[in-house]
Amino acid sequence: MRLTFLGTGSAMPTGERAQTGILLESDGERLLVDCGSGVLHALARTEVGYEGVDTVLLTHHHLDHVADLLPLLKARWLAGEETLTVVGPRGTADLVTGLLDVHDYLKEKVDVDFEEVGPDAPFSLNGFDITAMETIHSMYCLAYRFTPENGGPVFTFSGDSEAFRELAEFAEGSAVLAHDCSFPDEIDVSNHPTPSQLGESLSGLDIGRVYLTHLYPHTNNKHREMLDSIGKHYEGDVRFAKDGLSLGIGEE
Repeated sequence: MRLTFLGTGSAMPTGERAQTGILLESDGERLLVDCGSGVLHALARTEVGYEGVDTVLLTHHHLDHVADLLPLLKARWLAGEETLTVVGPRGTADLVTGLLDVHDYLKEKVDVDFEEVGPDAPFSLNGFDITAMETIHSMYCLAYRFTPENGGPVFTFSGDSEAFRELAEFAEGSAVLAHDCSFPDEIDVSNHPTPSQLGESLSGLDIGRVYLTHLYPHTNNKHREMLDSIGKHYEGDVRFAKDGLSLGIGEE
């Protein structure tokens, strides 16, 4: 499995990080997870390109996770690709249908399929077996756990969420966990975690490596102290994600 961070930022731009987007690849299959502003440009910089992504899995519908969805659709059409499948939590079909109502000239250009998923039933998508769980966020949001269909190491993505023990346990055994860590400890925040909260939630669990993502500008120049704060509770390998970082999970 290959994981590429296309966007590791948040709703407040830093100039260095696009909004949320992750590209997963396994045995020739590709899956885009979230599609925030800047993700389309990041895709264009990969060997896969936007032509190579025909399925998008959404964690939730906040703008910084869906802003490039229709630009992706249009770019694929202009490149000769006439299909796109959008999968996500309840309301995904209404979201995309509403966007297409605004930009209705695209309706006849691209065949868009929808699938809505939830925590009640595992599902398979583009080479991955996936389970979901609801997170703690200001909008209904799903975290996802990905296992290649032919077996192999597990990747878990928190989506947007506060840190809580059940979500950490959902990720236990993963080779890689990408987890929201939006703010340093001195910021009083809900719906997202601080490093100390994340460290406490992960304490004692077995996870290969944790990457911190969904980073607000408030985290600039705070990376060392954020890692130290997590390390007071969790002894595992924790690093900051960055745009363009690509790694073969299980190949390191």
